[in-house]
Amino acid sequence: MAVLVAGCATTAAPPEAVLSVPAPAERYAAIVVDAKTGKQLFEVNSTAQRYPASLTKMMTLYLLFEAMESGRVSKTTQIPVSDHAASQPPTKMRFRRGETIDVDSAIRAIVVKSANDVAVAVGEYLGGSEDQFAAMMTAKARQIGMTGTVFRNASGLPDDDQHTTARDMAVLGMALHSRFPQHFHYFSESDFMFRGKLIRGHNDMLGRVRGVDGIKTGYIRASGFNIVTHYDADGRQLVVVVMGADSARQRNDHVEALIQRTLSPATADAKTRLMFAEQQ
Repeated sequence: MAVLVAGCATTAAPPEAVLSVPAPAERYAAIVVDAKTGKQLFEVNSTAQRYPASLTKMMTLYLLFEAMESGRVSKTTQIPVSDHAASQPPTKMRFRRGETIDVDSAIRAIVVKSANDVAVAVGEYLGGSEDQFAAMMTAKARQIGMTGTVFRNASGLPDDDQHTTARDMAVLGMALHSRFPQHFHYFSESDFMFRGKLIRGHNDMLGRVRGVDGIKTGYIRASGFNIVTHYDADGRQLVVVVMGADSARQRNDHVEALIQRTLSPATADAKTRLMFAEQQ
């Protein structure tokens, strides 16, 4: 797994570039990391506390992938949906008491639909209770180098005590890709079939930028629109995190701009002046 390291300062005075930021300064955080080396290529507020929203589910999936790797569960294992899991607010798959979902479908429901009921069901199955699972999530975060993250639930639904940083989410994104290459294909899926219905996703970065192959979006009112994006093309691998955007469309535009900025020799080393939403 690549270790996140700070980028080196340049001695020559580079040209200045203006980057439009679709978020208020107090909510915005972003980071771009070379996923092969761990080198930090761009960052703003990357260690400031932010609410993860549904980016939380990346850790839920990390622990589920670990359980698959250890043989504790298989793709066909049936996960029961408790009353507590079924009662979660949308987005969800709308299970009823006593129903189950197989692990393969559960992964797709979490990645594509960002289903809160399924995330909680997975947490309860692996941890015994959602609280126990949240403690496992936080412990795993520390183990893989996420120093500023505390998880309180499996879904990312609002909790004042649940927080992370853009840097930590980049660490988690890199860890998912390097630790579970055999499962990473799930993050590039934009829809799936379940019980005869086509379930569509809402990660519009997929298919928009060549090389983007996941990972996860998130939104709650307190956080704004968040995303962790993995890029893999032409020998370059990047993880891009944007948190706090005012809309999904503006967030995606900003991710694309950050990818283009990073890959362009003319702007990659340019000094960047940020223009926040309230200044535009």
